[in-house]
Amino acid sequence: MAKARFMFATDLHGSETVWRKFLNTSKIYDLDALILSGDMTGKIMVPIIKRPDGKYDSHLLGRSYELTESELDDYMKKVRMTSYLPYITTAEEGQRISQDEQYREDLFERLECEIVDLWMKLIPDRVPPKCKVIISPGNDDKFAIDETIKKSPHVIFAEEDVVSLDKEHEVLCFGWSNPTPFFSPRECSEEELEAKLEAVVKKVRNLKTAIFCIHVPPYDAQIDYAPLIDKDLNLIVVGGRPQMVPVGSKSVRKIIEKYQPLLGLHGHIHESPGFIRIGRTECLNPGSEYGEGIFKGYLVEIDGDKVKRLQRVEG
Repeated sequence: MAKARFMFATDLHGSETVWRKFLNTSKIYDLDALILSGDMTGKIMVPIIKRPDGKYDSHLLGRSYELTESELDDYMKKVRMTSYLPYITTAEEGQRISQDEQYREDLFERLECEIVDLWMKLIPDRVPPKCKVIISPGNDDKFAIDETIKKSPHVIFAEEDVVSLDKEHEVLCFGWSNPTPFFSPRECSEEELEAKLEAVVKKVRNLKTAIFCIHVPPYDAQIDYAPLIDKDLNLIVVGGRPQMVPVGSKSVRKIIEKYQPLLGLHGHIHESPGFIRIGRTECLNPGSEYGEGIFKGYLVEIDGDKVKRLQRVEG
């Protein structure tokens, strides 16, 4: 019987602080693998405007900064640690960014790829060679980052595929979600989602010891509850509190009930950390507080077809 210990995390959304903490767990817990289920990239750009006098102006978290050339690297790292995307530009290009939507989207995509490439380069100094790093994107991640991840010799890119954790355990990775109010890059109808998942499940050799790393959680499983919003993305408040509703995938639930893998690793819904058993399958969601720089993960130990340890790790 094969034993394995790994850390699972998800929904970093560009926080380099959380990414570094995630990588550091490999040595702290003597891991065999790190498994990340997507939503890696940030959503907010921070322009750094170069002035004619050689200095730079920028704004971060409500504060204005005047920077010299020697202060740039530290400031850009600070921006990345906050989960934002730093970008050095001119006043003229800054105007174009604000007015030209296609230009802005293309720039965002390029910056996201650059940040992911930087993250990949942090791996060898922090992760021992014996520890595998298995990554699949999430619904919020643009397809362009796939090639960036694939180029890294330190990572196993596993999206819509099944990879080996060890000689006995396989990890099925899948980053798509059912429809969201945000029209993210990797979302589709429940029917298409089920068909995509069925195609990947066919690659699994032994379901009894398999791990299904599916970004979106199963529907109505307690780990998929999120605040209800209206068509304008406003919170629906009842009795002074946001109304919470299940928003997971019915197709994912169907797949888990049908195939009963050893584990279901999920994310997507930041507000619903925890775990629940569906049949024999332990389904878990570590949640996310990336904006506060807090790492949230699950330390998992498996032995053959048994789950020996499920421990939430935060810090």
